[in-house]
Amino acid sequence: MTDRIDMNNIPQHIAIIMDGNGRWAAERGKPRSYGHQAGVDSVRRITSECTRLGVKYLTLYTFSTENWNRPVDEVSALMGLVLSSLEDEIFMKNDVRFRVIGDVNRLPKDVYAKLKETEEHTSKNKTMTMVVALSYSSKWEITKALKDIAEEVKEGKIDVNDIDEEKISGHLETNFMPDPDLLIRTGGEVRISNYLLWQIAYSELYFCDTYWPDFDEEALSKAIASYQSRQRRFGKTEKQVEDTQK
Repeated sequence: MTDRIDMNNIPQHIAIIMDGNGRWAAERGKPRSYGHQAGVDSVRRITSECTRLGVKYLTLYTFSTENWNRPVDEVSALMGLVLSSLEDEIFMKNDVRFRVIGDVNRLPKDVYAKLKETEEHTSKNKTMTMVVALSYSSKWEITKALKDIAEEVKEGKIDVNDIDEEKISGHLETNFMPDPDLLIRTGGEVRISNYLLWQIAYSELYFCDTYWPDFDEEALSKAIASYQSRQRRFGKTEKQVEDTQK
């Protein structure tokens, strides 16, 4: 399938909602934690493949603010997996920089410390940036951004008329990278689940039934091939886009 991909049209930023770990495990008579562990293996696999293809940013929805409402034992298991997955090999071998976005102050101290350590250790890597959305939700992010902007207005640092799309984007957690070109959701559900709502205004969306632990290089190739089969118009007409490409 990889040979069907146009290597000159690789999405520069892919965002993924990694769904289906629990159902994958249940179908095998295993606890949900077993599925989450298998999901970590998929993260390693897809990270390596994205670097090979030339993707510049890979953003993974790992744990939402709503996920704190899950059973305590599952949350603890997930936090443990976060720690175990932050290993040097996946980042240093592939020259990947690690970043985290989200309400990280809610995380256990050992997890927070490891995240910051990994960010620092990989800060000079350049081939790709892998971003983990952890304790993240888009509504939380936008609310925080608006509060920060309101505080700047209150302090006289900016005028209310200075507030525009660029100003809001600059206050979001993702202000260091471009918006996603392609958003993938695995696991069969067809919804966004409070993920990058501002940033995906013009992203191409791809939904598949494959559970995240089974999402491999072939599945990624299918998603990218679907992306490449579309015309991105950004509000323009088909003819306008075609004229600019001549």
